[in-house]
Amino acid sequence: MRRLAVSHAFHSHLMEPMLAEFTTVLEGLTFGSAQLPVVSNLTGEVSDCGSVEYWVRHVREAVRFADSLSTVAGMGVTALLELGPDGVLSAMADDTVAVSALRDGRDEAESFTAALGRLHAVGVELDWAGVFAGRGAKLVDLPTYAFEHQEFWLRSSAGTGDAAGLGQSATGHPLLTAVVTVPDSDTVVLTGRLSVQTHPWLAEHRVGDGVVVPGAALVELAVHAGDEIGAGSVVELTIEAPLVLPEQGAVVLRVTVDGSTHAVSIYSRPADGDDSWTRHAHGTLGTDLPALAVDLAVWPPAGAEQLDVDGLYDVLADAGLGYGPVFQGVRAAWRAGDEVFAEVELPDGTAVTGFGLHPALFDAALHAIALGDLVEATATGPMLPFNWSGVSLHATGASTVRVRLAQAGTDAVSLAITDTAGAPVLSVESLVLRPLESARLSTVQ
Repeated sequence: MRRLAVSHAFHSHLMEPMLAEFTTVLEGLTFGSAQLPVVSNLTGEVSDCGSVEYWVRHVREAVRFADSLSTVAGMGVTALLELGPDGVLSAMADDTVAVSALRDGRDEAESFTAALGRLHAVGVELDWAGVFAGRGAKLVDLPTYAFEHQEFWLRSSAGTGDAAGLGQSATGHPLLTAVVTVPDSDTVVLTGRLSVQTHPWLAEHRVGDGVVVPGAALVELAVHAGDEIGAGSVVELTIEAPLVLPEQGAVVLRVTVDGSTHAVSIYSRPADGDDSWTRHAHGTLGTDLPALAVDLAVWPPAGAEQLDVDGLYDVLADAGLGYGPVFQGVRAAWRAGDEVFAEVELPDGTAVTGFGLHPALFDAALHAIALGDLVEATATGPMLPFNWSGVSLHATGASTVRVRLAQAGTDAVSLAITDTAGAPVLSVESLVLRPLESARLSTVQ
Protein backbone atom coordinates (compact mmCIF):
# COMPACT_ATOMS: atom_id res chain seq x y z
CA MET A 1 0.00 0.00 0.00
CA ARG A 2 1.26 3.51 -0.85
CA ARG A 3 0.49 6.74 1.03
CA LEU A 4 -1.32 9.31 -1.08
CA ALA A 5 0.19 12.81 -1.32
CA VAL A 6 -3.00 14.80 -0.64
CA SER A 7 -3.86 17.92 1.35
CA HIS A 8 -6.99 16.51 3.03
CA ALA A 9 -7.96 13.17 4.55
CA PHE A 10 -10.77 12.42 2.10
CA HIS A 11 -13.72 10.30 3.23
CA SER A 12 -13.20 11.16 6.90
CA HIS A 13 -14.41 13.61 9.55
CA LEU A 14 -11.48 15.87 8.68
CA MET A 15 -13.43 16.96 5.58
CA GLU A 16 -16.24 18.52 7.63
CA PRO A 17 -14.78 22.08 7.75
CA MET A 18 -15.02 22.34 3.96
CA LEU A 19 -18.46 20.74 3.44
CA ALA A 20 -20.44 24.02 3.50
CA GLU A 21 -18.22 25.65 0.88
CA PHE A 22 -18.18 22.42 -1.13
CA THR A 23 -21.99 22.37 -1.08
CA THR A 24 -22.13 25.93 -2.40
CA VAL A 25 -19.86 25.00 -5.31
CA LEU A 26 -21.90 21.92 -6.15
CA GLU A 27 -25.16 23.88 -6.11
CA GLY A 28 -23.82 25.88 -9.03
CA LEU A 29 -23.40 22.77 -11.16
CA THR A 30 -25.84 20.94 -13.43
CA PHE A 31 -25.82 17.15 -13.12
CA GLY A 32 -26.48 14.98 -16.17
CA SER A 33 -27.75 11.41 -16.32
CA ALA A 34 -25.22 8.56 -16.42
CA GLN A 35 -25.13 6.72 -19.75
CA LEU A 36 -23.66 3.60 -18.12
CA PRO A 37 -24.55 1.94 -14.80
CA VAL A 38 -22.49 3.49 -11.99
CA VAL A 39 -21.65 1.36 -8.97
CA SER A 40 -20.97 3.85 -6.22
CA ASN A 41 -18.23 3.49 -3.62
CA LEU A 42 -20.51 5.48 -1.31
CA THR A 43 -23.37 2.98 -1.31
CA GLY A 44 -21.70 -0.13 -2.74
CA GLU A 45 -24.64 -0.39 -5.17
CA VAL A 46 -25.76 1.01 -8.51
CA SER A 47 -26.54 4.67 -7.81
CA ASP A 48 -27.75 7.76 -9.69
CA CYS A 49 -24.92 9.98 -8.34
CA GLY A 50 -26.75 13.07 -9.68
CA SER A 51 -27.33 15.23 -6.64
CA VAL A 52 -25.54 17.71 -4.42
CA GLU A 53 -26.29 15.60 -1.34
CA TYR A 54 -24.68 12.56 -2.91
CA TRP A 55 -21.33 14.26 -3.59
CA VAL A 56 -21.22 15.92 -0.18
CA ARG A 57 -21.70 12.51 1.41
CA HIS A 58 -19.16 11.02 -1.00
CA VAL A 59 -16.33 13.32 0.09
CA ARG A 60 -17.12 12.79 3.80
CA GLU A 61 -18.18 9.15 4.30
CA ALA A 62 -16.27 5.87 4.13
CA VAL A 63 -15.34 4.16 0.86
CA ARG A 64 -17.24 0.87 0.38
CA PHE A 65 -14.89 -0.58 -2.21
CA ALA A 66 -15.38 -4.22 -1.20
CA ASP A 67 -19.17 -3.84 -1.41
CA SER A 68 -18.80 -2.32 -4.88
CA LEU A 69 -16.70 -5.30 -6.03
CA SER A 70 -19.35 -7.69 -4.72
CA THR A 71 -22.03 -5.77 -6.61
CA VAL A 72 -20.22 -5.83 -9.96
CA ALA A 73 -19.44 -9.53 -9.49
CA GLY A 74 -23.16 -10.14 -8.97
CA MET A 75 -23.81 -8.29 -12.24
CA GLY A 76 -21.65 -10.84 -14.08
CA VAL A 77 -18.62 -8.58 -14.45
CA THR A 78 -15.44 -10.68 -14.84
CA ALA A 79 -12.84 -8.01 -15.59
CA LEU A 80 -12.20 -4.45 -14.45
CA LEU A 81 -10.24 -1.61 -16.07
CA GLU A 82 -8.87 1.00 -13.65
CA LEU A 83 -8.88 4.48 -15.15
CA GLY A 84 -6.44 6.35 -12.97
CA PRO A 85 -2.81 7.43 -12.65
CA ASP A 86 -1.61 4.06 -11.31
CA GLY A 87 -2.74 0.58 -10.28
CA VAL A 88 -3.68 1.35 -6.66
CA LEU A 89 -7.19 -0.12 -6.78
CA SER A 90 -6.33 -3.01 -9.11
CA ALA A 91 -4.03 -4.47 -6.50
CA MET A 92 -6.89 -4.63 -3.98
CA ALA A 93 -9.34 -6.47 -6.28
CA ASP A 94 -8.00 -9.90 -5.35
CA ASP A 95 -10.77 -12.14 -6.68
CA THR A 96 -11.41 -10.23 -9.93
CA VAL A 97 -9.27 -9.70 -13.00
CA ALA A 98 -8.31 -6.04 -12.60
CA VAL A 99 -6.11 -4.20 -15.10
CA SER A 100 -4.64 -0.73 -14.69
CA ALA A 101 -4.86 1.53 -17.75
CA LEU A 102 -1.91 3.69 -16.67
CA ARG A 103 1.30 3.13 -14.74
CA ASP A 104 3.39 5.77 -13.01
CA GLY A 105 6.54 6.55 -14.97
CA ARG A 106 5.47 4.64 -18.10
CA ASP A 107 4.39 5.82 -21.53
CA GLU A 108 0.61 6.24 -21.46
CA ALA A 109 -0.02 4.82 -24.94
CA GLU A 110 2.07 1.74 -24.23
CA SER A 111 0.46 1.18 -20.81
CA PHE A 112 -3.06 1.50 -22.20
CA THR A 113 -2.29 -0.82 -25.13
CA ALA A 114 -0.84 -3.39 -22.72
CA ALA A 115 -3.99 -3.12 -20.58
CA LEU A 116 -6.19 -3.80 -23.61
CA GLY A 117 -4.03 -6.82 -24.44
CA ARG A 118 -4.42 -8.24 -20.93
CA LEU A 119 -8.19 -7.78 -21.05
CA HIS A 120 -8.32 -9.54 -24.41
CA ALA A 121 -6.19 -12.38 -23.01
CA VAL A 122 -8.75 -13.08 -20.26
CA GLY A 123 -11.65 -13.19 -22.70
CA VAL A 124 -12.98 -9.62 -22.81
CA GLU A 125 -14.47 -8.82 -26.22
CA LEU A 126 -12.92 -5.60 -27.50
CA ASP A 127 -14.10 -3.24 -30.22
CA TRP A 128 -11.04 -3.78 -32.39
CA ALA A 129 -12.30 -1.38 -35.06
CA GLY A 130 -12.36 1.31 -32.36
CA VAL A 131 -8.96 0.31 -30.99
CA PHE A 132 -7.28 0.67 -34.39
CA ALA A 133 -9.40 3.54 -35.71
CA GLY A 134 -7.33 6.03 -37.68
CA ARG A 135 -4.22 3.85 -37.73
CA GLY A 136 -4.70 2.22 -41.13
CA ALA A 137 -4.72 -1.26 -39.59
CA LYS A 138 -6.32 -4.17 -41.44
CA LEU A 139 -6.96 -7.85 -40.78
CA VAL A 140 -4.43 -10.36 -42.11
CA ASP A 141 -4.56 -14.14 -42.25
CA LEU A 142 -2.30 -15.97 -39.84
CA PRO A 143 0.27 -18.28 -41.45
CA THR A 144 -0.69 -21.93 -41.14
CA TYR A 145 2.66 -23.53 -40.29
CA ALA A 146 4.05 -23.01 -36.75
CA PHE A 147 0.55 -22.34 -35.49
CA GLU A 148 -0.88 -25.74 -36.42
CA HIS A 149 0.55 -28.82 -34.73
CA GLN A 150 -0.16 -32.49 -35.21
CA GLU A 151 1.52 -34.62 -32.57
CA PHE A 152 1.98 -38.38 -32.66
CA TRP A 153 3.74 -38.99 -29.31
CA LEU A 154 2.00 -41.48 -27.10
CA ARG A 155 1.17 -39.75 -23.85
CA SER A 156 1.20 -41.78 -20.68
CA SER A 157 -0.16 -40.73 -17.31
CA ALA A 158 2.13 -39.67 -14.48
CA GLY A 159 1.70 -43.10 -12.91
CA THR A 160 3.75 -45.92 -14.45
CA GLY A 161 2.13 -49.03 -13.06
CA ASP A 162 0.66 -50.73 -10.03
CA ALA A 163 3.18 -50.37 -7.20
CA ALA A 164 1.58 -53.16 -5.17
CA GLY A 165 1.83 -55.51 -8.14
CA LEU A 166 5.58 -54.83 -8.21
CA GLY A 167 6.03 -55.62 -4.51
CA GLN A 168 6.12 -51.95 -3.49
CA SER A 169 3.74 -49.59 -1.70
CA ALA A 170 2.00 -46.71 -3.44
CA THR A 171 2.69 -43.23 -2.01
CA GLY A 172 0.04 -41.09 -3.69
CA HIS A 173 2.76 -38.55 -4.51
CA PRO A 174 2.81 -37.26 -8.13
CA LEU A 175 6.62 -37.52 -8.48
CA LEU A 176 7.54 -40.32 -6.06
CA THR A 177 5.00 -43.01 -6.81
CA ALA A 178 6.30 -45.98 -4.81
CA VAL A 179 8.20 -46.79 -1.62
CA VAL A 180 10.05 -49.86 -0.36
CA THR A 181 11.77 -50.67 2.91
CA VAL A 182 15.14 -52.40 2.87
CA PRO A 183 15.08 -55.60 4.99
CA ASP A 184 17.24 -55.71 8.14
CA SER A 185 17.89 -51.96 7.99
CA ASP A 186 16.28 -48.63 8.75
CA THR A 187 16.55 -47.49 5.13
CA VAL A 188 13.51 -46.46 3.13
CA VAL A 189 13.72 -45.98 -0.65
CA LEU A 190 11.19 -43.95 -2.64
CA THR A 191 11.09 -44.23 -6.42
CA GLY A 192 9.66 -42.33 -9.34
CA ARG A 193 10.05 -41.63 -13.02
CA LEU A 194 10.07 -38.11 -14.51
CA SER A 195 9.76 -36.81 -18.05
CA VAL A 196 8.35 -33.76 -19.78
CA GLN A 197 5.81 -36.07 -21.42
CA THR A 198 4.37 -37.47 -18.17
CA HIS A 199 4.83 -34.24 -16.19
CA PRO A 200 4.54 -31.49 -18.84
CA TRP A 201 4.42 -28.68 -16.26
CA LEU A 202 8.07 -29.39 -15.45
CA ALA A 203 8.96 -28.32 -19.00
CA GLU A 204 7.89 -24.78 -18.00
CA HIS A 205 10.89 -24.46 -15.67
CA ARG A 206 13.97 -23.73 -17.79
CA VAL A 207 17.43 -22.58 -16.85
CA GLY A 208 19.23 -21.47 -19.99
CA ASP A 209 18.23 -24.00 -22.64
CA GLY A 210 17.65 -26.88 -20.23
CA VAL A 211 14.57 -28.19 -18.43
CA VAL A 212 15.60 -28.24 -14.77
CA VAL A 213 13.57 -29.68 -11.90
CA PRO A 214 13.19 -26.76 -9.45
CA GLY A 215 15.23 -26.81 -6.27
CA ALA A 216 11.93 -26.26 -4.43
CA ALA A 217 10.74 -29.58 -5.89
CA LEU A 218 13.78 -31.38 -4.44
CA VAL A 219 12.98 -29.94 -1.01
CA GLU A 220 9.36 -31.05 -1.38
CA LEU A 221 10.60 -34.58 -2.23
CA ALA A 222 12.76 -34.59 0.91
CA VAL A 223 9.81 -33.50 3.06
CA HIS A 224 7.62 -36.25 1.60
CA ALA A 225 10.37 -38.84 2.13
CA GLY A 226 10.73 -37.71 5.73
CA ASP A 227 7.04 -38.38 6.32
CA GLU A 228 7.79 -42.08 5.75
CA ILE A 229 9.97 -42.16 8.90
CA GLY A 230 8.12 -39.54 10.97
CA ALA A 231 10.64 -36.76 10.31
CA GLY A 232 8.91 -34.46 7.85
CA SER A 233 11.02 -31.34 8.39
CA VAL A 234 14.29 -30.54 6.66
CA VAL A 235 17.08 -29.60 9.05
CA GLU A 236 19.38 -29.02 6.08
CA LEU A 237 19.46 -29.93 2.39
CA THR A 238 22.31 -29.06 0.03
CA ILE A 239 21.75 -29.22 -3.73
CA GLU A 240 24.88 -30.57 -5.35
CA ALA A 241 23.87 -30.77 -9.01
CA PRO A 242 20.86 -29.65 -11.07
CA LEU A 243 18.39 -32.36 -12.09
CA VAL A 244 18.06 -31.84 -15.85
CA LEU A 245 15.28 -33.55 -17.79
CA PRO A 246 15.80 -34.59 -21.43
CA GLU A 247 13.46 -33.23 -24.09
CA GLN A 248 12.65 -36.87 -24.96
CA GLY A 249 12.96 -39.85 -22.67
CA ALA A 250 12.82 -39.96 -18.89
CA VAL A 251 14.89 -40.12 -15.73
CA VAL A 252 14.47 -42.50 -12.81
CA LEU A 253 14.33 -40.99 -9.32
CA ARG A 254 15.56 -42.54 -6.08
CA VAL A 255 15.22 -40.88 -2.68
CA THR A 256 16.81 -42.73 0.23
CA VAL A 257 16.12 -42.05 3.89
CA ASP A 258 17.94 -43.54 6.88
CA GLY A 259 15.51 -44.01 9.75
CA SER A 260 18.32 -43.97 12.34
CA THR A 261 20.35 -40.94 11.25
CA HIS A 262 17.55 -39.18 9.33
CA ALA A 263 20.00 -38.71 6.43
CA VAL A 264 18.31 -38.14 3.05
CA SER A 265 19.74 -38.26 -0.47
CA ILE A 266 18.16 -37.67 -3.89
CA TYR A 267 19.49 -39.49 -6.98
CA SER A 268 18.60 -39.88 -10.65
CA ARG A 269 19.77 -41.70 -13.75
CA PRO A 270 18.57 -41.83 -17.37
CA ALA A 271 15.72 -44.33 -17.72
CA ASP A 272 17.33 -45.91 -20.79
CA GLY A 273 20.91 -45.72 -19.53
CA ASP A 274 23.16 -47.85 -17.33
CA ASP A 275 23.00 -48.03 -13.54
CA SER A 276 25.09 -44.86 -13.12
CA TRP A 277 23.44 -42.60 -10.56
CA THR A 278 23.94 -38.86 -9.98
CA ARG A 279 23.38 -37.52 -6.48
CA HIS A 280 21.57 -34.21 -6.72
CA ALA A 281 21.01 -33.39 -3.05
CA HIS A 282 21.79 -34.65 0.42
CA GLY A 283 20.87 -33.53 3.90
CA THR A 284 19.30 -34.30 7.24
CA LEU A 285 15.65 -34.54 8.25
CA GLY A 286 14.07 -33.85 11.62
CA THR A 287 10.82 -33.65 13.49
CA ASP A 288 8.58 -30.61 13.07
CA LEU A 289 10.41 -27.32 13.45
CA PRO A 290 8.59 -24.22 14.73
CA ALA A 291 7.13 -21.81 12.21
CA LEU A 292 8.88 -18.48 11.74
CA ALA A 293 7.32 -15.79 13.91
CA VAL A 294 5.66 -13.88 11.06
CA ASP A 295 2.12 -12.50 11.15
CA LEU A 296 0.59 -12.07 7.69
CA ALA A 297 -3.05 -11.87 8.80
CA VAL A 298 -3.07 -8.13 7.95
CA TRP A 299 -2.67 -7.90 4.18
CA PRO A 300 -1.06 -6.03 2.57
CA PRO A 301 1.27 -5.37 5.53
CA ALA A 302 0.85 -1.93 7.06
CA GLY A 303 3.30 0.64 5.72
CA ALA A 304 4.54 -1.55 2.86
CA GLU A 305 5.10 0.07 -0.54
CA GLN A 306 3.54 -1.70 -3.51
CA LEU A 307 5.96 -2.93 -6.18
CA ASP A 308 5.37 -3.22 -9.92
CA VAL A 309 5.38 -6.91 -10.91
CA ASP A 310 4.35 -6.55 -14.57
CA GLY A 311 7.88 -6.99 -15.94
CA LEU A 312 9.15 -9.48 -13.36
CA TYR A 313 9.21 -12.51 -15.63
CA ASP A 314 10.87 -10.60 -18.46
CA VAL A 315 13.65 -9.65 -16.03
CA LEU A 316 14.03 -13.26 -14.90
CA ALA A 317 14.08 -14.47 -18.52
CA ASP A 318 16.90 -12.02 -19.27
CA ALA A 319 18.80 -13.59 -16.35
CA GLY A 320 18.45 -17.06 -17.93
CA LEU A 321 15.40 -18.25 -15.94
CA GLY A 322 12.49 -19.15 -18.20
CA TYR A 323 9.11 -19.74 -16.56
CA GLY A 324 5.94 -20.97 -18.24
CA PRO A 325 2.41 -20.06 -17.12
CA VAL A 326 2.18 -22.57 -14.25
CA PHE A 327 5.31 -21.06 -12.66
CA GLN A 328 4.40 -17.39 -13.24
CA GLY A 329 2.59 -17.19 -9.93
CA VAL A 330 3.50 -13.75 -8.53
CA ARG A 331 0.37 -11.58 -8.72
CA ALA A 332 1.32 -8.61 -6.51
CA ALA A 333 4.20 -7.56 -4.27
CA TRP A 334 5.12 -5.00 -1.62
CA ARG A 335 8.30 -3.93 0.15
CA ALA A 336 8.92 -2.72 3.69
CA GLY A 337 12.57 -2.11 4.51
CA ASP A 338 14.53 -5.31 3.93
CA GLU A 339 11.37 -7.41 3.60
CA VAL A 340 9.44 -8.28 0.45
CA PHE A 341 5.85 -9.53 0.54
CA ALA A 342 4.05 -11.22 -2.36
CA GLU A 343 0.76 -12.77 -3.35
CA VAL A 344 1.39 -16.01 -5.26
CA GLU A 345 -1.09 -18.41 -6.82
CA LEU A 346 -1.32 -21.37 -9.16
CA PRO A 347 -3.36 -21.15 -12.37
CA ASP A 348 -6.92 -22.43 -12.08
CA GLY A 349 -7.14 -26.18 -12.56
CA THR A 350 -3.59 -26.99 -11.40
CA ALA A 351 -3.78 -30.20 -9.35
CA VAL A 352 -2.23 -29.95 -5.89
CA THR A 353 -3.35 -33.36 -4.56
CA GLY A 354 -0.45 -35.46 -3.31
CA PHE A 355 1.99 -32.59 -2.87
CA GLY A 356 2.77 -31.07 0.50
CA LEU A 357 3.17 -27.76 -1.36
CA HIS A 358 3.02 -27.81 -5.15
CA PRO A 359 6.62 -27.24 -6.42
CA ALA A 360 5.48 -24.59 -8.93
CA LEU A 361 3.81 -22.58 -6.17
CA PHE A 362 6.79 -23.11 -3.86
CA ASP A 363 9.23 -22.04 -6.59
CA ALA A 364 7.12 -19.00 -7.53
CA ALA A 365 7.26 -17.85 -3.91
CA LEU A 366 11.00 -17.31 -4.45
CA HIS A 367 10.60 -15.17 -7.57
CA ALA A 368 9.87 -12.04 -5.52
CA ILE A 369 13.52 -12.15 -4.39
CA ALA A 370 14.30 -10.36 -7.66
CA LEU A 371 12.00 -7.46 -6.69
CA GLY A 372 13.83 -6.55 -3.51
CA ASP A 373 17.55 -7.03 -4.19
CA LEU A 374 17.61 -9.40 -1.22
CA VAL A 375 20.70 -11.24 -2.50
CA GLU A 376 23.72 -10.00 -4.39
CA ALA A 377 23.39 -10.91 -8.08
CA THR A 378 26.43 -12.13 -10.00
CA ALA A 379 27.47 -12.05 -13.62
CA THR A 380 28.48 -15.74 -13.78
CA GLY A 381 25.02 -17.27 -14.08
CA PRO A 382 21.44 -17.31 -12.78
CA MET A 383 20.99 -17.52 -9.01
CA LEU A 384 19.52 -20.86 -7.90
CA PRO A 385 18.77 -22.47 -4.52
CA PHE A 386 21.87 -24.10 -3.04
CA ASN A 387 21.39 -24.80 0.66
CA TRP A 388 18.10 -25.01 2.58
CA SER A 389 17.93 -24.90 6.38
CA GLY A 390 15.02 -25.21 8.79
CA VAL A 391 12.24 -26.14 6.34
CA SER A 392 8.88 -27.04 7.91
CA LEU A 393 5.61 -27.81 6.18
CA HIS A 394 2.69 -26.75 8.37
CA ALA A 395 -0.30 -27.29 6.05
CA THR A 396 -1.05 -28.93 2.69
CA GLY A 397 -3.32 -28.25 -0.26
CA ALA A 398 -2.60 -24.53 -0.76
CA SER A 399 -3.09 -23.01 -4.23
CA THR A 400 -2.96 -19.30 -3.25
CA VAL A 401 -0.53 -18.04 -0.62
CA ARG A 402 0.99 -14.99 1.01
CA VAL A 403 4.79 -14.82 1.13
CA ARG A 404 7.27 -12.91 3.24
CA LEU A 405 10.96 -12.87 2.23
CA ALA A 406 13.71 -11.28 4.31
CA GLN A 407 17.48 -11.11 4.16
CA ALA A 408 19.32 -13.81 6.08
CA GLY A 409 22.83 -12.85 4.95
CA THR A 410 24.39 -11.43 1.78
CA ASP A 411 23.38 -14.46 -0.28
CA ALA A 412 20.52 -15.92 1.75
CA VAL A 413 16.88 -15.26 2.58
CA SER A 414 14.33 -16.52 5.06
CA LEU A 415 10.88 -17.47 3.82
CA ALA A 416 7.44 -17.61 5.42
CA ILE A 417 4.40 -18.81 3.45
CA THR A 418 0.85 -18.59 4.78
CA ASP A 419 -2.62 -19.15 3.40
CA THR A 420 -4.90 -16.21 2.58
CA ALA A 421 -6.02 -16.02 6.23
CA GLY A 422 -2.43 -15.78 7.51
CA ALA A 423 -2.19 -19.37 8.83
CA PRO A 424 1.30 -20.96 8.36
CA VAL A 425 1.81 -23.18 5.32
CA LEU A 426 5.62 -23.49 5.04
CA SER A 427 8.63 -21.78 6.57
CA VAL A 428 12.35 -21.71 5.73
CA GLU A 429 14.86 -20.34 8.22
CA SER A 430 17.56 -19.86 5.58
CA LEU A 431 17.92 -20.41 1.83
CA VAL A 432 21.36 -19.75 0.38
CA LEU A 433 21.49 -19.04 -3.37
CA ARG A 434 24.45 -19.57 -5.67
CA PRO A 435 25.05 -18.70 -9.34
CA LEU A 436 24.82 -21.66 -11.70
CA GLU A 437 27.36 -21.81 -14.50
CA SER A 438 25.56 -22.68 -17.74
CA ALA A 439 28.23 -25.25 -18.62
CA ARG A 440 27.03 -27.47 -15.78
CA LEU A 441 23.64 -27.96 -17.44
CA SER A 442 25.22 -29.70 -20.43
CA THR A 443 27.21 -32.11 -18.27
CA VAL A 444 24.52 -33.17 -15.77
CA GLN A 445 21.85 -35.57 -17.03
